[in-house]
Amino acid sequence: MQDLRAPHLEEIRAARERLAGVTVRTPLVRLNVDDAPAEIWLKLENLQPIGSFKLRGAFNAMRLAEPERLAAGVYTASAGNMAQGVAWSARQLGIPATVVVPDHAPATKIAAIERLGGKVVRVPFDRWWQTLIEHSYPGLAGLFVHPVSDTAVMAGNGTIALEILEDLPDVDAVFVPFGGGGLSCGIAAALRALRPEVPVYGCEVSTATPLTASLAAGSAQACDHQPSFVDGIAGKSMLPEMWPLVSTLLAGARVAPLEAVAAAVRLLAERNRIIAEGAGATPVAAALADSRGARKVVCIVSGGNIDAAKLCTILEGRVP
Repeated sequence: MQDLRAPHLEEIRAARERLAGVTVRTPLVRLNVDDAPAEIWLKLENLQPIGSFKLRGAFNAMRLAEPERLAAGVYTASAGNMAQGVAWSARQLGIPATVVVPDHAPATKIAAIERLGGKVVRVPFDRWWQTLIEHSYPGLAGLFVHPVSDTAVMAGNGTIALEILEDLPDVDAVFVPFGGGGLSCGIAAALRALRPEVPVYGCEVSTATPLTASLAAGSAQACDHQPSFVDGIAGKSMLPEMWPLVSTLLAGARVAPLEAVAAAVRLLAERNRIIAEGAGATPVAAALADSRGARKVVCIVSGGNIDAAKLCTILEGRVP
């Protein structure tokens, strides 16, 4: 996708109109911690109908597609949340949906895909990742909705920034989970147009740090990937087509240890009664460790789709 670009502000605003009545205008609430290094605010995308922000990008991309391209249905490659966004949107539009998932995908997310009417195709992680690189999977027909490298998807994600600026106009920094860059670049594109002085940091877990490796090298890089309960952002490499956007739109990377992410999941549940999956808690872990001098930080709690057994383990003080 050599023509991949960040969404323009007018595209993000148009996406907001398109998503009216479909997605939730999620609340922005203060983290109930007295000794945090800054005011930490939580953008609760876990409260979307599918429990994740992914509905914003999936629905926007599908509504923008020509009807003839949707006639054969849609498919995506996802560890779970984009899969739910595509399946939910396909059900609303009355078309079939298929999802290519890695074999380590959480049972909670697989069950949700099937409950929404999506067909699941399980493949090894490396083959799943190849689908993201190739933007296709042999034998599957219809529109492929890429979870990351799609301007329309990023435009839908960028609507989050519009809501943040309305609720907290004096925000100083935004911490975003980094998987492939679709969420962080969508938010950063909107902020670049409206509040260019507000930095956006991509947040990773220490078991998979392609953004950190790429920023250090100055080019898209692969990294060591260790499966963990943080399944939503643990990519094995930077997607080459995303590097030009990521390297120009993001202010940097923040890495949180796996133990700190588990502690953030527990903290959110205990202090704010918020259920967050590992990816959604990673920005909170990063902000609690170092707010980068910001006075008011918004952390994107990207989703809440965590297996009950893993959540129980975390609440008991252990790491799954």
